[in-house]
Amino acid sequence: MSAPVVIETKRLILRPHVAADWDAVCALWSNADVIHFISDRPFSREESWTKLLRYMGLWTALGFGYFAVIDKATQKFIGEIGLADFHRNITPSLEGTAEMGWVLMPDIWRKGIASEAIMAILEWYSQTPKPRPVTCIIDKDNVASVNLAQKCGFQEITRTPYKDSETITFRLA
Repeated sequence: MSAPVVIETKRLILRPHVAADWDAVCALWSNADVIHFISDRPFSREESWTKLLRYMGLWTALGFGYFAVIDKATQKFIGEIGLADFHRNITPSLEGTAEMGWVLMPDIWRKGIASEAIMAILEWYSQTPKPRPVTCIIDKDNVASVNLAQKCGFQEITRTPYKDSETITFRLA
């Protein structure tokens, strides 16, 4: 396995998760505002631990994964952004793509943090050997994330049901 990928931007450090991130991951995924368009309930500590382990395993299995988003000025964990292949049961299938996703703590929303991180990750990923096409799925009512995806160069390709809600599938243009 190659050395861990760490990306620095003007305001952020993007690094793979470590076990010590668990409390921060729990705080993120138990926040009602964060999970509003993702789940019908906050994630338990057990579910957050499983999520953390999944993130850590992505890097070994795929050579890419989710980054812990760290505020450079405060060294505080403020969210997660990255790429995965979750083998979702969705039509059309996303298999063979790198599915981008993002979740950030509400106190840093609308500050350009997400787009700064996404663009840095996409730049890094475009330089990797044989990058896959990049997709993302977003609940149709999540206007902020739809706007963010479009700002970062994603284009809508379809709308489809996924886990009882209408989801928009985007592909990086």
